[in-house]
Amino acid sequence: MSTPNAPAPSSPRSRMPRKRVLVVLALIAVAVIAGGGFGLWYILVGPGAPAAVDASAPIIPSGGPGAAPASLDGKWVVNTTSGSIDDGSASFAGYRVQEQLAGVGGHTAVGRSTKVSGSMTLSGSVVTSATVTVDMTALTSDSPFRDDQLRTQAIQTDTYGTSTFQLTSPLDLKSLPAEGATMSLSGSGTMTIHGVSRPVSIALQALRQGGIIAVTGTLPVVFSDWGIQKPTSFSVLSVDDHGTMELHLLFTHA
Repeated sequence: MSTPNAPAPSSPRSRMPRKRVLVVLALIAVAVIAGGGFGLWYILVGPGAPAAVDASAPIIPSGGPGAAPASLDGKWVVNTTSGSIDDGSASFAGYRVQEQLAGVGGHTAVGRSTKVSGSMTLSGSVVTSATVTVDMTALTSDSPFRDDQLRTQAIQTDTYGTSTFQLTSPLDLKSLPAEGATMSLSGSGTMTIHGVSRPVSIALQALRQGGIIAVTGTLPVVFSDWGIQKPTSFSVLSVDDHGTMELHLLFTHA
């Protein structure tokens, strides 16, 4: 005869210690991540790609312009201490490319390096020379996994640690940009990416405010032109065979 109100016998599953349940759940989570679930979570929950630099005018950091020099002539150097990479107001250069992720779909991959150096020389309304060097090993995107892959694949930052642009023809502005006004122009020069140097023409926008000249630029890049092979990954179904090089540079008078 059964005893009234006696507790029902527990199943082996219900008797599993709480700690063991947590361990099992953790192992399942690891398996999901290895299968690409992390990519799905990151795209749905993580941050979106930053805005393209050609979608807006150059950004002058708040509180950063300072007073304009008595003369704009002379050497201007890339400033890496002003602005923030989070709002796109810092000096940076990088890439933008479309990729297809397993179980997720289209995603815009954007990587940026704030380790940029260079200078330009202004004489009257003519930029007589300009050189910019980017530390490619400092490229950072929304995925550390992608950043690590690019060390040995695609742009191979372990082998080709820098990219450069050098102006090859003086850039005649016709007139100096007015304070707070944006000017559109095109700079011709030699670009070196992945150890390959090619003549290019970069679409630029320049904005002068106080003691800062902010310059944005974009350049379409077909990977095969630079000897770049598309990266491969278990979570990446495909990557476009082209992308965009982007830059946002703050120049201050030397």
